[in-house]
Amino acid sequence: MRAAIFLLALAAAAPAAVKVEKTAYQGWSNCYRVTNGEIELIVTANVGPRIIRVGFLGGQNLFKEYAVQMGKSGEREFQIRGGHRLWVAPEDLKTTEALDNGPLSVRILADGVEATQPIDSVGIQKQIVVKMAATGTGVEVIHRVKNTGPFAIEFAPWALSVMAPGGTAITGYPPRGKHPQALLPTNPLVLWAYTNLADPRWKFTAKYLILRQDPKATAPQKIGLFNPNTWGAYLLGTELFFKQAKADPSRTYPDFGCSYETYTDADMLELETLGPLSRVLSGGSVEHVERWTLRRNVKMGSWSETELDQVLGPLIGK
Repeated sequence: MRAAIFLLALAAAAPAAVKVEKTAYQGWSNCYRVTNGEIELIVTANVGPRIIRVGFLGGQNLFKEYAVQMGKSGEREFQIRGGHRLWVAPEDLKTTEALDNGPLSVRILADGVEATQPIDSVGIQKQIVVKMAATGTGVEVIHRVKNTGPFAIEFAPWALSVMAPGGTAITGYPPRGKHPQALLPTNPLVLWAYTNLADPRWKFTAKYLILRQDPKATAPQKIGLFNPNTWGAYLLGTELFFKQAKADPSRTYPDFGCSYETYTDADMLELETLGPLSRVLSGGSVEHVERWTLRRNVKMGSWSETELDQVLGPLIGK
Protein backbone atom coordinates (compact mmCIF):
# COMPACT_ATOMS: atom_id res chain seq x y z
CA MET A 1 0.00 0.00 0.00
CA ARG A 2 2.82 2.38 0.98
CA ALA A 3 4.66 1.51 -2.24
CA ALA A 4 1.57 2.31 -4.31
CA ILE A 5 1.12 5.65 -2.54
CA PHE A 6 4.81 6.44 -3.09
CA LEU A 7 4.56 5.66 -6.81
CA LEU A 8 1.46 7.85 -7.17
CA ALA A 9 3.19 10.71 -5.38
CA LEU A 10 6.27 10.27 -7.55
CA ALA A 11 4.16 10.34 -10.71
CA ALA A 12 2.37 13.47 -9.53
CA ALA A 13 5.69 15.16 -8.81
CA ALA A 14 7.25 14.19 -12.15
CA PRO A 15 7.74 17.10 -14.56
CA ALA A 16 5.24 17.48 -17.37
CA ALA A 17 6.36 16.34 -20.81
CA VAL A 18 5.40 19.75 -22.19
CA LYS A 19 7.08 22.69 -20.47
CA VAL A 20 5.68 26.22 -20.55
CA GLU A 21 7.72 29.10 -19.20
CA LYS A 22 7.62 32.86 -19.34
CA THR A 23 10.60 34.30 -21.17
CA ALA A 24 11.99 37.34 -22.96
CA TYR A 25 12.45 37.14 -26.72
CA GLN A 26 13.85 39.55 -29.31
CA GLY A 27 13.30 42.59 -27.11
CA TRP A 28 9.88 41.62 -25.74
CA SER A 29 9.93 40.95 -22.01
CA ASN A 30 6.60 39.13 -21.92
CA CYS A 31 6.63 35.95 -24.05
CA TYR A 32 5.88 32.29 -23.42
CA ARG A 33 8.04 29.39 -24.54
CA VAL A 34 6.38 26.01 -25.11
CA THR A 35 8.60 22.96 -25.61
CA ASN A 36 8.54 19.19 -25.31
CA GLY A 37 12.31 18.88 -25.50
CA GLU A 38 12.33 18.33 -29.26
CA ILE A 39 10.57 21.39 -30.68
CA GLU A 40 9.74 24.81 -29.30
CA LEU A 41 7.33 27.69 -29.91
CA ILE A 42 7.48 31.28 -28.69
CA VAL A 43 4.14 33.08 -28.18
CA THR A 44 4.26 36.85 -27.70
CA ALA A 45 2.18 38.53 -25.02
CA ASN A 46 3.34 42.13 -25.55
CA VAL A 47 1.66 42.10 -28.99
CA GLY A 48 -0.48 39.70 -30.98
CA PRO A 49 -1.79 37.06 -30.71
CA ARG A 50 1.35 35.92 -32.51
CA ILE A 51 3.48 32.78 -32.54
CA ILE A 52 6.79 34.40 -33.41
CA ARG A 53 9.00 31.30 -33.42
CA VAL A 54 8.69 27.63 -34.36
CA GLY A 55 11.56 25.22 -34.75
CA PHE A 56 13.57 22.38 -33.38
CA LEU A 57 15.08 22.98 -29.97
CA GLY A 58 18.12 25.19 -30.42
CA GLY A 59 17.67 25.26 -34.20
CA GLN A 60 16.63 27.83 -36.77
CA ASN A 61 13.37 29.74 -36.62
CA LEU A 62 11.27 28.54 -39.55
CA PHE A 63 9.20 31.71 -39.27
CA LYS A 64 10.28 35.08 -40.63
CA GLU A 65 11.22 37.81 -38.14
CA TYR A 66 11.19 41.44 -39.30
CA ALA A 67 14.20 42.69 -37.34
CA VAL A 68 13.17 46.36 -37.19
CA GLN A 69 9.78 45.41 -35.71
CA MET A 70 11.04 43.01 -33.04
CA GLY A 71 10.60 44.08 -29.43
CA LYS A 72 8.33 47.00 -30.28
CA SER A 73 4.67 47.68 -29.45
CA GLY A 74 2.08 50.40 -29.47
CA GLU A 75 2.48 51.35 -33.12
CA ARG A 76 -0.41 53.21 -34.80
CA GLU A 77 -0.24 51.08 -37.95
CA PHE A 78 -0.44 47.33 -38.51
CA GLN A 79 2.93 45.60 -38.19
CA ILE A 80 3.51 42.30 -39.99
CA ARG A 81 6.39 41.39 -37.61
CA GLY A 82 6.54 37.81 -38.97
CA GLY A 83 5.58 34.60 -37.20
CA HIS A 84 2.07 33.15 -37.29
CA ARG A 85 -0.93 35.44 -36.93
CA LEU A 86 -4.73 35.43 -37.09
CA TRP A 87 -6.69 37.65 -39.46
CA VAL A 88 -10.25 37.74 -40.78
CA ALA A 89 -11.21 37.42 -44.46
CA PRO A 90 -12.14 38.80 -46.95
CA GLU A 91 -9.18 41.17 -46.83
CA ASP A 92 -10.13 44.72 -45.91
CA LEU A 93 -7.81 47.31 -44.41
CA LYS A 94 -10.31 48.29 -41.73
CA THR A 95 -11.17 44.83 -40.42
CA THR A 96 -8.27 42.63 -41.53
CA GLU A 97 -5.50 44.98 -40.46
CA ALA A 98 -7.09 46.06 -37.19
CA LEU A 99 -4.19 46.74 -34.84
CA ASP A 100 -2.70 43.96 -32.72
CA ASN A 101 0.13 46.00 -31.23
CA GLY A 102 -0.94 45.84 -27.59
CA PRO A 103 -0.61 43.40 -24.68
CA LEU A 104 -2.59 40.17 -24.43
CA SER A 105 -4.12 38.04 -21.73
CA VAL A 106 -2.29 34.69 -21.53
CA ARG A 107 -3.42 31.56 -19.73
CA ILE A 108 -0.95 28.70 -19.23
CA LEU A 109 -2.32 25.26 -20.06
CA ALA A 110 -0.89 21.83 -19.21
CA ASP A 111 0.29 21.41 -22.80
CA GLY A 112 0.53 24.96 -24.10
CA VAL A 113 -0.91 28.46 -23.81
CA GLU A 114 -4.06 30.43 -24.60
CA ALA A 115 -3.40 33.98 -25.82
CA THR A 116 -6.36 36.39 -26.07
CA GLN A 117 -6.27 39.84 -27.64
CA PRO A 118 -8.35 42.73 -26.25
CA ILE A 119 -11.33 43.69 -28.38
CA ASP A 120 -10.04 45.53 -31.43
CA SER A 121 -11.26 48.72 -33.08
CA VAL A 122 -13.99 46.95 -35.09
CA GLY A 123 -15.35 44.89 -32.19
CA ILE A 124 -13.54 41.65 -32.94
CA GLN A 125 -11.59 39.65 -30.37
CA LYS A 126 -8.98 37.12 -31.52
CA GLN A 127 -7.56 34.19 -29.60
CA ILE A 128 -4.89 31.60 -30.42
CA VAL A 129 -4.58 28.40 -28.39
CA VAL A 130 -1.40 26.33 -28.75
CA LYS A 131 -1.34 22.68 -27.66
CA MET A 132 1.86 20.68 -28.10
CA ALA A 133 2.16 16.90 -28.16
CA ALA A 134 4.13 15.40 -25.28
CA THR A 135 6.48 13.66 -27.71
CA GLY A 136 7.30 14.15 -31.36
CA THR A 137 6.66 17.34 -33.33
CA GLY A 138 2.88 17.66 -33.38
CA VAL A 139 1.18 20.96 -32.49
CA GLU A 140 -2.50 21.86 -32.54
CA VAL A 141 -3.24 25.56 -33.12
CA ILE A 142 -6.81 26.67 -32.44
CA HIS A 143 -7.87 30.06 -33.83
CA ARG A 144 -10.97 31.72 -32.38
CA VAL A 145 -12.58 34.94 -33.53
CA LYS A 146 -15.43 36.51 -31.53
CA ASN A 147 -17.84 39.22 -32.65
CA THR A 148 -18.36 41.52 -29.66
CA GLY A 149 -20.14 44.22 -31.65
CA PRO A 150 -23.89 44.91 -31.52
CA PHE A 151 -24.63 43.56 -35.02
CA ALA A 152 -24.07 40.33 -36.93
CA ILE A 153 -21.11 40.41 -39.32
CA GLU A 154 -19.83 37.99 -41.94
CA PHE A 155 -16.19 36.89 -41.97
CA ALA A 156 -13.91 33.89 -42.11
CA PRO A 157 -10.96 33.07 -39.83
CA TRP A 158 -7.67 33.33 -41.69
CA ALA A 159 -4.46 31.76 -40.31
CA LEU A 160 -1.22 33.02 -41.84
CA SER A 161 2.25 31.55 -41.27
CA VAL A 162 5.02 33.90 -42.40
CA MET A 163 7.95 31.69 -43.35
CA ALA A 164 11.64 32.62 -43.27
CA PRO A 165 13.23 33.47 -46.64
CA GLY A 166 15.08 31.05 -48.85
CA GLY A 167 12.73 28.07 -48.73
CA THR A 168 10.15 26.40 -50.95
CA ALA A 169 6.41 26.00 -50.35
CA ILE A 170 4.36 23.03 -51.53
CA THR A 171 0.65 22.40 -51.52
CA GLY A 172 -1.58 19.90 -53.30
CA TYR A 173 -4.88 19.59 -55.10
CA PRO A 174 -7.77 17.26 -54.28
CA PRO A 175 -7.31 13.70 -55.63
CA ARG A 176 -6.71 13.63 -59.39
CA GLY A 177 -8.66 11.59 -61.93
CA LYS A 178 -8.71 10.74 -65.61
CA HIS A 179 -10.88 11.84 -68.50
CA PRO A 180 -13.57 10.82 -69.36
CA GLN A 181 -14.25 9.18 -65.99
CA ALA A 182 -13.78 12.49 -64.13
CA LEU A 183 -15.85 15.06 -66.04
CA LEU A 184 -16.62 17.62 -63.31
CA PRO A 185 -14.16 20.15 -61.85
CA THR A 186 -12.65 19.35 -58.47
CA ASN A 187 -11.41 22.74 -57.23
CA PRO A 188 -10.83 26.39 -58.13
CA LEU A 189 -7.38 27.81 -58.79
CA VAL A 190 -7.64 31.51 -57.94
CA LEU A 191 -5.40 34.27 -59.29
CA TRP A 192 -4.79 37.83 -58.10
CA ALA A 193 -4.25 40.79 -60.43
CA TYR A 194 -0.50 40.55 -59.84
CA THR A 195 -0.25 36.76 -60.23
CA ASN A 196 2.09 35.82 -63.08
CA LEU A 197 2.08 32.12 -63.90
CA ALA A 198 5.16 32.64 -66.09
CA ASP A 199 7.21 33.65 -63.03
CA PRO A 200 9.98 31.03 -62.55
CA ARG A 201 9.23 30.78 -58.83
CA TRP A 202 6.14 28.72 -59.70
CA LYS A 203 6.28 25.01 -60.52
CA PHE A 204 3.16 23.00 -61.36
CA THR A 205 2.79 19.23 -61.47
CA ALA A 206 -0.30 17.07 -61.85
CA LYS A 207 -0.67 16.78 -58.06
CA TYR A 208 1.37 19.61 -56.53
CA LEU A 209 1.78 23.38 -56.65
CA ILE A 210 5.25 24.65 -55.71
CA LEU A 211 6.33 28.22 -54.96
CA ARG A 212 9.95 29.15 -54.28
CA GLN A 213 10.85 32.13 -52.10
CA ASP A 214 13.55 34.21 -53.75
CA PRO A 215 15.02 37.25 -51.92
CA LYS A 216 16.11 38.67 -55.29
CA ALA A 217 12.61 38.59 -56.80
CA THR A 218 10.76 41.77 -55.91
CA ALA A 219 7.39 41.15 -57.63
CA PRO A 220 4.81 39.61 -55.26
CA GLN A 221 3.04 36.38 -56.27
CA LYS A 222 -0.12 34.76 -54.92
CA ILE A 223 -2.44 31.84 -55.72
CA GLY A 224 -5.40 30.33 -53.90
CA LEU A 225 -7.26 27.02 -54.17
CA PHE A 226 -9.75 24.79 -52.41
CA ASN A 227 -8.95 21.36 -51.03
CA PRO A 228 -11.14 19.54 -48.46
CA ASN A 229 -7.88 18.28 -46.95
CA THR A 230 -6.14 21.65 -46.95
CA TRP A 231 -2.39 21.57 -46.36
CA GLY A 232 0.78 23.52 -46.95
CA ALA A 233 4.45 22.66 -46.44
CA TYR A 234 7.65 24.70 -46.40
CA LEU A 235 11.12 23.27 -46.81
CA LEU A 236 13.91 25.50 -45.45
CA GLY A 237 17.27 23.83 -45.82
CA THR A 238 16.57 20.28 -44.69
CA GLU A 239 13.80 21.15 -42.21
CA LEU A 240 10.14 20.88 -43.17
CA PHE A 241 7.17 22.73 -41.64
CA PHE A 242 3.81 21.16 -42.48
CA LYS A 243 0.35 22.42 -41.56
CA GLN A 244 -3.07 20.98 -42.28
CA ALA A 245 -6.72 22.00 -41.85
CA LYS A 246 -10.03 20.47 -42.83
CA ALA A 247 -12.36 22.35 -45.21
CA ASP A 248 -16.07 21.75 -45.79
CA PRO A 249 -17.09 21.55 -49.49
CA SER A 250 -20.69 22.37 -48.55
CA ARG A 251 -19.70 25.82 -47.18
CA THR A 252 -18.77 29.07 -48.93
CA TYR A 253 -15.15 30.18 -48.65
CA PRO A 254 -13.59 33.61 -49.29
CA ASP A 255 -11.80 34.74 -52.44
CA PHE A 256 -13.78 32.68 -54.98
CA GLY A 257 -13.74 29.64 -52.72
CA CYS A 258 -10.22 29.40 -51.26
CA SER A 259 -9.37 27.25 -48.25
CA TYR A 260 -5.65 27.76 -48.93
CA GLU A 261 -3.58 30.65 -50.23
CA THR A 262 0.14 31.16 -50.65
CA TYR A 263 1.92 34.47 -51.11
CA THR A 264 5.54 35.50 -51.53
CA ASP A 265 7.63 38.62 -51.96
CA ALA A 266 11.33 39.40 -51.56
CA ASP A 267 11.15 39.16 -47.74
CA MET A 268 9.17 36.03 -46.97
CA LEU A 269 6.55 33.46 -48.01
CA GLU A 270 3.16 32.86 -46.42
CA LEU A 271 1.23 29.61 -45.97
CA GLU A 272 -2.39 30.61 -45.35
CA THR A 273 -5.44 28.52 -44.48
CA LEU A 274 -8.97 29.90 -44.32
CA GLY A 275 -12.18 28.82 -42.68
CA PRO A 276 -15.63 29.18 -44.25
CA LEU A 277 -17.49 32.47 -44.35
CA SER A 278 -19.92 32.66 -41.44
CA ARG A 279 -22.57 35.15 -40.39
CA VAL A 280 -21.53 35.63 -36.78
CA LEU A 281 -24.13 37.07 -34.44
CA SER A 282 -23.31 39.54 -31.70
CA GLY A 283 -21.52 37.59 -28.98
CA GLY A 284 -20.89 34.65 -31.31
CA SER A 285 -17.57 33.21 -32.40
CA VAL A 286 -15.98 30.90 -34.98
CA GLU A 287 -13.10 28.46 -34.66
CA HIS A 288 -10.46 27.29 -37.13
CA VAL A 289 -7.97 24.52 -36.31
CA GLU A 290 -4.58 23.83 -37.86
CA ARG A 291 -2.30 20.89 -37.05
CA TRP A 292 1.44 21.38 -37.45
CA THR A 293 4.26 18.89 -37.86
CA LEU A 294 8.02 19.41 -38.24
CA ARG A 295 10.47 17.07 -39.96
CA ARG A 296 14.27 16.99 -40.05
CA ASN A 297 16.76 15.74 -42.64
CA VAL A 298 14.41 16.23 -45.58
CA LYS A 299 16.28 16.41 -48.87
CA MET A 300 14.78 17.13 -52.27
CA GLY A 301 16.73 16.58 -55.47
CA SER A 302 14.64 16.83 -58.61
CA TRP A 303 11.39 17.92 -56.94
CA SER A 304 9.68 15.10 -58.80
CA GLU A 305 6.25 13.81 -57.85
CA THR A 306 7.89 10.59 -56.69
CA GLU A 307 10.08 12.50 -54.23
CA LEU A 308 7.19 14.66 -53.08
CA ASP A 309 5.00 11.61 -52.57
CA GLN A 310 7.66 9.99 -50.39
CA VAL A 311 8.15 13.06 -48.23
CA LEU A 312 4.61 14.41 -48.02
CA GLY A 313 2.45 11.32 -48.49
CA PRO A 314 2.71 10.13 -44.86
CA LEU A 315 1.86 13.65 -43.60
CA ILE A 316 -1.03 14.30 -46.00
CA GLY A 317 -2.63 10.99 -45.10
CA LYS A 318 -2.84 11.79 -41.39
